[in-house]
Amino acid sequence: MRKVIAAINMSLDGFCDHNSMVADDEIHWHYTTLLSEADTILYGRITYQLMEYWRPFLTKPSGSRSMDEFAHAMDRISKIVFSRTLNKLDWSSARLAHRNMFDEVTALKQQSGKDILVGSPSLIVSLTNCDLIDEYQICIHPIIVGSGLPLFKHLSQRIVLNRVKTKTFNGGAIIIYYKPKSR
Repeated sequence: MRKVIAAINMSLDGFCDHNSMVADDEIHWHYTTLLSEADTILYGRITYQLMEYWRPFLTKPSGSRSMDEFAHAMDRISKIVFSRTLNKLDWSSARLAHRNMFDEVTALKQQSGKDILVGSPSLIVSLTNCDLIDEYQICIHPIIVGSGLPLFKHLSQRIVLNRVKTKTFNGGAIIIYYKPKSR
């Protein structure tokens, strides 16, 4: 059975905002590797549209090898987008979800393949509420932003986690890997 991994960046005070955090080369390489170890990533509309930022780097490289490699890894991975407002997607490696979130993810977990990543705060919460997350990889950046979208807003239950490991980056960010205690 495939594993569903919630992988996301957040500030020290618990907010998810890609514009508030600066990913250095080391973090880009980490996420490039993570994308290559999975074959599917799940997004909501907002995060999917934010990730479209990387598409121009495919034809016009940034000059930063870590950013350009990340862009190619992002392009290669299959993206499934959950949206009530988008009718079509023009990124060849992306498709709209055909079923509701629970049914789509349950079916994906049963298929053969690599891990499934979840990169949208709202999907992480929804999948947590459905007990479909197998691992959390929370990258905490050394920044306090004061406001924004909290990661676990609207969580319907208390979830007890076991820390599996940590990874520290030279720039001060740290990833904490957790598994739900029920697993």
